[in-house]
Amino acid sequence: MVLKDDNSEKSLELFLSIGLDERTARNTINNNKVTANLTAVIYEAAVTDGCDRTTGNLLYSVATKYPTNALVHRPTLLKYIVTSKIKTPAQLEAAFAFFANTGPEDFKLNEFEEACGVGIEVSPEDIEKAVKDIFEENKKTILEQRYRTNVGELFGHVRKCLPWADPKIVKKLIDDKMYELLGEKTAADNEKPTKKKEKKEKPAKNEEKKAVVEATPEPSEEDLNPYSIFPQPEQNNMVHTEVFFSGGSVLRCSNSKEVLDKHLKVTGGKVYTRFPPEPNGYLHIGHAKAMFVDFGLAKERGGCCYLRYDDTNPEAEKEEYINHIEEIVKWMGWEPFKITYTSDYFQELYDLAVELIRRGHAYVDHQTGEEIKEYREKKMNSPWRDRPVEESLKLFDEMRRGMIEEGKATLRMKQDMQSDNFNMYDLIAYRIKFAPHPKAGDKWCIYPSYDYAHCTVDSLENITHSLCTLEFETRRASYYWLLHSLDLYMPYVWEYSRLNVTNTVMSKRKLNYIVTNKYVDGWDDPRLLTLAGLRRRGVTSTAINAFVRGIGITRSDGSMIHVSRLEHHIREELNKTAPRTMVVLNPLKVVITNLESDKVMELDAKRWPDAQNDDPSAFYKVPFSRVIYIDQSDFRMKDSKDYYGFAPGKSVLLRYAFPIKCTNVVFADDNETVREIHAEYDPEKKSKPKGVLQWVGESSPGKEPLKVEVRLFEKLFNSENPAELNDDWLTDINPNSKVVVSGAYAVSTLKDAAVGDRFQFERLGYYAVDKDSEPGKLVFNRTVTLRDSYGKGGK
Repeated sequence: MVLKDDNSEKSLELFLSIGLDERTARNTINNNKVTANLTAVIYEAAVTDGCDRTTGNLLYSVATKYPTNALVHRPTLLKYIVTSKIKTPAQLEAAFAFFANTGPEDFKLNEFEEACGVGIEVSPEDIEKAVKDIFEENKKTILEQRYRTNVGELFGHVRKCLPWADPKIVKKLIDDKMYELLGEKTAADNEKPTKKKEKKEKPAKNEEKKAVVEATPEPSEEDLNPYSIFPQPEQNNMVHTEVFFSGGSVLRCSNSKEVLDKHLKVTGGKVYTRFPPEPNGYLHIGHAKAMFVDFGLAKERGGCCYLRYDDTNPEAEKEEYINHIEEIVKWMGWEPFKITYTSDYFQELYDLAVELIRRGHAYVDHQTGEEIKEYREKKMNSPWRDRPVEESLKLFDEMRRGMIEEGKATLRMKQDMQSDNFNMYDLIAYRIKFAPHPKAGDKWCIYPSYDYAHCTVDSLENITHSLCTLEFETRRASYYWLLHSLDLYMPYVWEYSRLNVTNTVMSKRKLNYIVTNKYVDGWDDPRLLTLAGLRRRGVTSTAINAFVRGIGITRSDGSMIHVSRLEHHIREELNKTAPRTMVVLNPLKVVITNLESDKVMELDAKRWPDAQNDDPSAFYKVPFSRVIYIDQSDFRMKDSKDYYGFAPGKSVLLRYAFPIKCTNVVFADDNETVREIHAEYDPEKKSKPKGVLQWVGESSPGKEPLKVEVRLFEKLFNSENPAELNDDWLTDINPNSKVVVSGAYAVSTLKDAAVGDRFQFERLGYYAVDKDSEPGKLVFNRTVTLRDSYGKGGK
């Protein structure tokens, strides 16, 4: 990437001085907002001459995450960071939460320090004692469940006791304690428990409650270790793939002892995986599963995972996609061991292609694309298949030097045109493309194919486990044939089922089409299951990873996962993390006739359902005044027994406030449309109505409540599997997948909400602040409704 001007050069130098790696620094410069924020933070912190990397990373987090409603207090936080009073991400997150709640108001330093754990030093001995105590308390359960014990819960107990403990030390001590208590894993530990279907007698009514309490649930699929199916790197000398040739010979693919020993010496016996996306679009939820498999295995085994861009097609790749992929991988919670590009190895790949020709395993071909297709269908050899090696070497060199026109020659691997596997039909290794490469520039005019480059770079990077989806299973033969032909180290290859979710498309071609042709509002449209779209909708990476973990790593192909299963995990997460608030989508005016016109009562409303009365941060104030607003859908003229809303002569309870009774209805000029309702409130709360409504009140007489825009999203496609409609898939797009409510009313405490903040709108669902928000105009996206259908028909 070429820097734009002197200011960019100065910013790069400044950002590098605080310990940012060069890639992060350069990506930051591409974002004007983050550049301005980070520059301001560095000057406020008075570290323009540089600082250590730990401090720099904290400053970067301040620049990107600090709550905008409390900017006046940012210098105070920066002093605590540069003096190492706040030195961990956990402390910093606590500081963000403190200032988000405090806003621009004054605060007491002792309360701030207490909230952020300032001055608290947690020694390894303290952590060891806490772990020991937790294990003693749960010893019986751990011995029963062994390695199926939910380690996350144990971790949570320790962090609850010692919130400022180093999480790495906590995890290591828990792992060590598990091993000390249980020893090596047995075969039974790695088995997935089977659920026995037994006819159960219905318990007597007085026993039902006791039975529920005493029942010990089986460990859920999320609690199991999904990575136990994979072998250790030192076991990669076994034959796990056989390539059958049409002549009757069989290639049994395995590494020799010498090759494996050399590999293990380089890797130190660690697991090495790679996540290899093509930078030709935004990542979707299927890639979340791939990340979970690739990064997750490496993390679980204490190994390394590359983020490797498969950038072999210069015409389809963009810097935008490269930047997005790196950023979204980190948002998903994964940290690449190293970021590489297939183009980093273009010279090595070329040299190996020359060697392949020399060994008689490749040739330069002049067939057109149509001719290659025809000959493959007929299992016929190319007329140029048996040309002399020297001739192919000369022609391949001419291809490299740009002496042959595009489309006039390719380099093909000499495999087996009579094979039963069409992926052995002399696959193309190189083609000519006179197009500059985003990273390599104009150095090359020939580019390697996926089938040639993918396996070769896996070997060059010493990948131990090459993991991909099942549609690549038929490519195993070609993968191992090529590595065997070049005498290269062979990774262990394993395929898992592709993630398919209902009511959407995940083909990059189709996604690109609906984005380019504006059927949706960009790659991050909240209706898409792209990771950027899910994030914008308000979905957390934690919920996505829980969803993927729950599905497991299996080889059962063709299954379609119902979207309600994803929504279930989203609700599970947001129910714990999203504070409650009140919003009225379609306001209907209610005049409280027995309340003085100038009287405003400030009432306490709960941010959390289990809020303790002695915790002021768990509450927010709502004004109860003569004019309030309820939702139009909560009022009807005719009452009924099964209706709990508002109606003439009927009482309802206003959430966190008082019961009110409808005394009069005022209609518009058409004598049908309800313009406003008159009601009386019960200050003594003597009446006990069943219906409870959310509401929003005027903060002072005649002052309109906070007006916000709310976007209601539904499934993008009406059919569960629109891909089955073939060419008619676009006709299945749901025209009501996005509904914009422009005149909703919200409680005033939402006015300082920042982009990405998530809330539960009581009785409505979970919502997140959209990036289209502007000062004075908040926009909320509905993440998911409150209703959960998973387990009631959802797969």
